[in-house]
Amino acid sequence: MTTSATPDPTPPVPTVRALTMNVFGPSNPGWDQRHPLIGEAIRSLAPDIVALQEVPVDTPEVLERLIGPGYHLTHFSRPSDDGVAGTLATRWPHRLVTEIDLRVSERSRETLPWCAAVLVELDTPVGRMLVTHHKPSWPLPFEREREEQAVLVARAIEEHLGDRDLHALVLGDFDATPDSAGMRFWRGRQPVEQLSVSYQDAWEYAHPGEPGHTFDLANPLVRDGEFTTAASRRIDYVLVRGGLRGPTLRVTDCRRVLDQPVGGVWASDHYGVVVDLAAPPTGVPVLGSVSTPR
Repeated sequence: MTTSATPDPTPPVPTVRALTMNVFGPSNPGWDQRHPLIGEAIRSLAPDIVALQEVPVDTPEVLERLIGPGYHLTHFSRPSDDGVAGTLATRWPHRLVTEIDLRVSERSRETLPWCAAVLVELDTPVGRMLVTHHKPSWPLPFEREREEQAVLVARAIEEHLGDRDLHALVLGDFDATPDSAGMRFWRGRQPVEQLSVSYQDAWEYAHPGEPGHTFDLANPLVRDGEFTTAASRRIDYVLVRGGLRGPTLRVTDCRRVLDQPVGGVWASDHYGVVVDLAAPPTGVPVLGSVSTPR
């Protein structure tokens, strides 16, 4: 007598993988040796959402070598003179694209022409999602600008979401440590300008108490570069927006990428951050407008 196997009643849980990395673009030392390592790592990880900074947005063949074929791309619209800026690549079409100019002061305009945030709306396996690629000002003393930029982008996200049940993800090179004013605002530790939000820091959730430096003096591209006297820092993030009861997506994994040399070559002065996200169990009420009375 033969018996048929009992089918597994539990379907696979849909997931989305997101990656952010500052690739320390072509005008910096070792690009010809470094960018193949970045491309190999990205292809191996096969992320669904890729936010890259300091990437040559005006060179499509380089972008394809870095990210791979089949992605939908939206670049920041004001690259530097050497053609680098940020790009957001996803496996799904960008149904809405909004760019926010984050050059909020004269000194921010002078230091980074592509200081901006790009917002795209996607249909993903875990539901409709608003993804924001955020790149604020980089100089260490510019926390006033970074806080203002955070509020500007967070307010735009809230206005865009309204009462709709959308997930929201913010990722990029924030150039700010977890204890900074801007990151405290993002993570729900303090309100600014009568606005408060709550985003879960994926690394903090997955590795509580671990520093997780992404700009690290152990890396010679940092140690021997322009920031040689600065401390190691965690400045690259993937953030998940929280609803009334917590984040609307579960962080199932979060780790650094290319945080060691490969064949003696360091891929970038930043380490990448990759995060796996899944929808919460059916029936858990995490979505909903933050203005809804409890």
